[in-house]
Order: sequence, then structure tokens, then C-alpha cells
Amino acid sequence: MTEHGAQAVACAAELALHNGQDPVALDLTGLHGWTDYFVIASATSSTHLRGMARHLIDFCAASGIDVLRQPRIGDDEEWVLVDCGWLVVHLMSARAREFYELEKLWFQAEKLPIPAQGAPTA
Repeated sequence: MTEHGAQAVACAAELALHNGQDPVALDLTGLHGWTDYFVIASATSSTHLRGMARHLIDFCAASGIDVLRQPRIGDDEEWVLVDCGWLVVHLMSARAREFYELEKLWFQAEKLPIPAQGAPTA
């Protein structure tokens, strides 16, 4: 696994630690040129969504991952995009995730294994 792949998996694992539902990391390298990895996780509420975004941004800063665009999150948001260039993180309500079905849209992408909570990520 590449360094960026390992960092994408680490981001997904971090979201799982903060109760992100069904986190996945998708390897999009070779499928298009605007990003290499997606991480997708569901939140249980808009408050949870804001908290996950805050934890993710802090985790990225501590891990040396540049966040290119700080999201502004309103009280009724159902989808937050955290753009790190080579990595795009989608934090979504369960309803939005079910409706947009990003995993099905990017079905050709390889799903990277996310370690169980408490397991080492490297």
C-alpha cells in the first residue's frame, strides 16, 4: 500500500474512533486525475457531522495532511466535503449516503481494509 493509501486508511480509522458509521476508503488511482482516494463515513446527526469534521481536520493537521478547503458546516448539513487534494473525505448523513450511493458510483475503485477500532493503523 502506498503512503497516501495508508493515510487514507488512517483517516477512515480515525473517523471510526469518533463513531463514524461504516467508514470506507476507496483507491481511485488510475480511474481519473483529480483525486486518488475517497474516504466516506456516515454521521448520526448534524452535531455528530460537525464533530467528525473537526476531529478529522485536527487529525489531518497532526498527520501532515493539508486540508485545502475548510468546510463551513450549517446546522442542517447532510454532506460535508473535506478536500485534501489527493484525498477527498465525504462525511454524510445516512440518508444522504443512501441517496447518493458514492460506493456504487465508484464501484471500480478498490476498497481498502479499515482496521478494527483499537488496532494499529500502520
